[in-house]
Amino acid sequence: MQTSGVAVEIEGPVAEVVVGTGRRRNAMTGAGWDRLAVVLRNVAASSAVRAVVVRGAGETFCAGSDMTEWQDADLAQVERSFARMEAAFRAIEECPVPVVAEIRGAAAGAGCELALACDLRVMARSARIGMPIARLGILPSPAFASRLAAVAGPAVARELLYTGRLLDAPAAVSAGLANHAVPDAELTVYVAGLVAEITDQPPAAVRAAKAAVTAGTWRPSRVPTGPAVSPADFYAGISAFLSHRDKAAS
Repeated sequence: MQTSGVAVEIEGPVAEVVVGTGRRRNAMTGAGWDRLAVVLRNVAASSAVRAVVVRGAGETFCAGSDMTEWQDADLAQVERSFARMEAAFRAIEECPVPVVAEIRGAAAGAGCELALACDLRVMARSARIGMPIARLGILPSPAFASRLAAVAGPAVARELLYTGRLLDAPAAVSAGLANHAVPDAELTVYVAGLVAEITDQPPAAVRAAKAAVTAGTWRPSRVPTGPAVSPADFYAGISAFLSHRDKAAS
């Protein structure tokens, strides 16, 4: 079933969630983030599902949020947009079964956060991941920063947030942002094998393992939030980004 750019299909013990429509590198609208949160909560309520795979439509994972929604939005609307994103990430983190991100293309900005909210990340060798948000006047929230720091440590989190650099798959594995980097043509098969290993284990033990790791880890849902953007920098950055994109497309 597909609504608002999110599709879900359940086959046996595995739920496959596809984000985006293949357009705009799967940049998600506010309605898309809302739908993703609903889908994950529904999946979480199913006793039959023992693992979840999240992937992007087509050849990319997710380039973040659809910035065209912000071009004429007031600050209150922008703040609500970030709250909708965060609700989707928390729904993934609170899902009681393992969630695996299958990453092609780019996982950037909120797309990076989407990947980090998952339990495991498997990247195609040509894929890239990072948080190029500072140039847009977006203020990294403690929740955003803590996801980076939780998987890669404070030093890597600081460098990626300060520079906006995107890491390729081998570098992401070295930094701790990804679990595996595999040849592009083998990505889906590799993820299927990893998920099969998970679902072959007793489900109660796997759920308990996820709960135990979560209980022992500083989770983003436990940290406060602040303003999402620096207004002047944000509107200038969005305008420049959209103008550059439109020129490149023409």
